[in-house]
Amino acid sequence: MPHFHFPDDLIALKQDQIRIYRRLALQPALDTSGLRRELIRLSCLISAHPYWEQRGWSTAGQVELHQAAEAGLDTMREPALRARSS
Repeated sequence: MPHFHFPDDLIALKQDQIRIYRRLALQPALDTSGLRRELIRLSCLISAHPYWEQRGWSTAGQVELHQAAEAGLDTMREPALRARSS
C-alpha cells in the first residue's frame, strides 16, 4: 500500500470532521442541524483540497488520511469520549 504525506491543513480538516461525528454519536437526539451542515462543509473542503489534484483521489488515500487524523486525535481526546470508551 502506498504511503501518503498529507499537509497539516488537510489533517486538521479531517480531525474536525471526526470530532463532529463523535459529538453526534454522543448527542444524537439534540438539535444537530448545525453539526450536520458543518459536516457537509468539511466534506466539501476535504474533497476539494488541492492535495487530491496532485496525488489523485483514492480509497487508500482516504483511509490513510482518516488513520493519520485519528492518530493525532488519540493524544487529545475529549474527556467525555475518554470516559465513554473506557
